[in-house]
Parts: sequence; C-alpha cells; structure tokens
Amino acid sequence: MDHNVYLLATDPNDPCRDIIHSRDTGLKVRVFCLNSDTFRPNKNEIQLYGYAHSKLYAFETINITSEDALDVVSAIQWYAEYVDYPQMEILPEDPRPGHEIAM
Repeated sequence: MDHNVYLLATDPNDPCRDIIHSRDTGLKVRVFCLNSDTFRPNKNEIQLYGYAHSKLYAFETINITSEDALDVVSAIQWYAEYVDYPQMEILPEDPRPGHEIAM
C-alpha cells in the first residue's frame, strides 16, 4: 500500500499509553514512555525505540503478522510527526545501559 492511514487510541489516565492503529491493515503498535513506564519486551513481537523531546519511547507490536511487519517503521514515523518530533531516530535496540539484547 502506498500510503497507510494511522489512528491513535489514547488512555485518558496515562498520556504515555498510546496505541497506534492502521486503518487499512491489522497493524497495532503499543507506545511506552520508558522514562516513566516499566517495559518487558514480548519475544513474539517487534520492538523498536526512539527519543523525542528528551523522552525515550519503546514501540511494540500487538499480535504482529508477516503482512504488517513492513509497516511498523512507517507507523512509528507517523507517531513521531504526531508528537511534533519528525526527526526521531528509530533504533533497533534498547539504548539504555544494561538493556542490550543477548545474541
């Protein structure tokens, strides 16, 4: 698909608990603010990370399918625009000390 449309579900009790939904596919991505949230990655999902306005965010897919995997980065780029930080660098690993992925 050339251009996906994304929607955002927000938690009125926690401004850091957003879920990005693709209108056109089944893609869903949960957003965590790592400065204030506890985050335990699910080994069956895709996790990506990024800094915006001095906050570190984790993005984790929800029930990812192979068809939706390629759209994860564009969903995060959309979210970066939404939080007014389009220059967000999307990182493949958790940049916090002691959170490296064991290979």
